[in-house]
This record gives sequence, C-alpha cells and structure tokens, in this order.
Amino acid sequence: MHLNTELHRSLGCPLTLHKIQINPLATTVEACDFGHGQQKSHSPHFSSLTKHRPAVADSKSATIEPEGVNVSEVLSTKRTDGVVGSDDPKEALEGPYDVLVECTPTTLDDAEPGFSHAGIALQRDRHVVLANKGPVAERYRDLKELEAESDGTVRFGATVGGAIPIISTIEDFGPDRVTSLRGVLNGTANFILSRMATEGLDYEHVLAETQDLGVAEADPSFDVNGIDAALKGVIIANVLEREENLSLEDAEIEGIENLPGSMLDLAQKDGRTIRLIVEVTDGTVRVGPRLLPKNSDLAPVGTRNAVGIETESAGQLNLSGRGAGGVETASAVLSDIERFSK
Repeated sequence: MHLNTELHRSLGCPLTLHKIQINPLATTVEACDFGHGQQKSHSPHFSSLTKHRPAVADSKSATIEPEGVNVSEVLSTKRTDGVVGSDDPKEALEGPYDVLVECTPTTLDDAEPGFSHAGIALQRDRHVVLANKGPVAERYRDLKELEAESDGTVRFGATVGGAIPIISTIEDFGPDRVTSLRGVLNGTANFILSRMATEGLDYEHVLAETQDLGVAEADPSFDVNGIDAALKGVIIANVLEREENLSLEDAEIEGIENLPGSMLDLAQKDGRTIRLIVEVTDGTVRVGPRLLPKNSDLAPVGTRNAVGIETESAGQLNLSGRGAGGVETASAVLSDIERFSK
C-alpha cells in the first residue's frame, strides 16, 4: 500500500547521489537521495544547496558521474524518456556518500523498500534522512536498533508537518518534558473542512472541488479517512515514548468522509468549527473530527497545519505553517542534513 508523498510528487526521480554544500563555511556533505517523484517546478528549491551530485537515479535507472551530474539534463531525460540514465540505481546506493535521503513513497506494514534502503546506509555507517513516513511509523524499533549498531544517525523531520519543525522542536525541548501534542496534520482534510464551514457546502461537492484544484489526490482516501494524519501521530508518539514501538494499528482513527455539512453549520452558529485533530498523549494516538473554537490556534484555514505541544515547564508551544508541498518537504530534508554538519 503506497502513500504518495508531496516530495515524491514534486521532485523528479527516486534516487540522487550528490554533494550538498550546507553553507559557505560548512563541510561538504555527500548525500545519496532516494525518492524524487514527478518533476515539477519545486526541484530548483530542493537543489538550491546542492553543488555537486555524483549520481541521480529513479527506481529503474541511474546516471552516475563522479565529477557531477547535470541535473537539468537528467530531469529533462526523465520527462521525455521516462528514465534518468543507463546505470543501475543500486550502484548509487552502494557508492560513496555521507547521507542517504530516503524519499520513496510511504508504504505500510513492512515499510519497504524504504526500510531496506535506510538499513543498507546504516550498516555502512552512513547517516539517513527520511521523508518517507513508513520506516518511522511502522518499524520504529527495528530502525532504532539498526541506528544503535551504526555510526550513522537517522533524522526524519520531513515526515511530520512539512516545513514546520515539529520533530526537531520536540527533540530540542526534550521528549521527556513533553506531555502531549494536539493539532491539525493533514492539509487536504483541513482544506475540505475549511471550505465546508465557510461556504456551507457538502463533503462530496468540496472534495470534487479540492481534486480539481490539485489539493487532493485522485484517490484521497488516506487524507480524508485519517490514515495520513494517524501515521504522523504515530511517529510523534514513537519520539515521545522511546521505549514503545507504536504502529498504525495502534491508532484510533476516524476520518471526515461521513461528516455531514449540517454539523459544520451548527458549529458555525455556536462560534465553533470542526477540524480533523491528531491527539498524542500517554503513548496513545487518536485521530478524528473535533469541535474547536472558531478562532482557536488549532483551527487553521486552508491547507495549513497547526499543533500545540504541551510541556511540563513551558506550557503550550504552538507551531503552525505549511505542512505539505515539495518546497516545504525539501526544506525539512535540508534542515535535517544541515544538522549533520554541526
């Protein structure tokens, strides 16, 4: 079962091996990047810090050039010929690099092939940056055991909240000092509920509109039935409950597909609204429609995400912003890579 990640949709091919210059004073980092999707206009944003790429690959092919691949030419070939080159993508994974950026589409249950890609890198004492939710949501303990035996480190800020630094905020503040998290973590569902509330339209009408705008997938089930949000909740729970090994089957999930427009109308008249909320507390994950004050910090409009992180000593920390998109996810990936240079 596949979940089409935003980065997979918007960047061009499943595997890239490149050097990334984090900043003019930083050490150059060689990164092997799996998982670019259909090339769109966001690739230049992801590539803005990449100065040298020894290889680029998708699931079927690769171009390997130790002196540096011309990415524009590779992506042009991908668009016209459906492949990026004539080399074997496995050679790129087995080549010299410092960081594996794993961006293949999220898969459930065994989390393959993303989990194996990460495993190969860790066994070679390489760092791993995940934009793929599967390994962290479905096989967290296995992943952390591999990390414990490696000189490499796993980072996965891009799996939750796009450009919003949710995971890094929890890590920096201290997971032991965070008691719970609550918020909106799926932009598609939030867009639909926002439109239903403001326009008084029913679910089917707004869903069709959302698909026409390209906000929702042709098959929006993972967004509207709460699975995408639940995967993100599970990842957060695994970070907070480090001794646990939660997966999607541990989450209580209710989506928005059966939510009548009349309920939003009633909420509106009472000065409230409804959002698809993820709740993570005491090792449990719950996802479902919840009533909120209309002006709540956790009731963003459109595709934005917002979370409240409850802490022991600092009260509630509120974070909000763009929770999905190629540029947003790429910025989270690059933030994780930059941490390896510090």
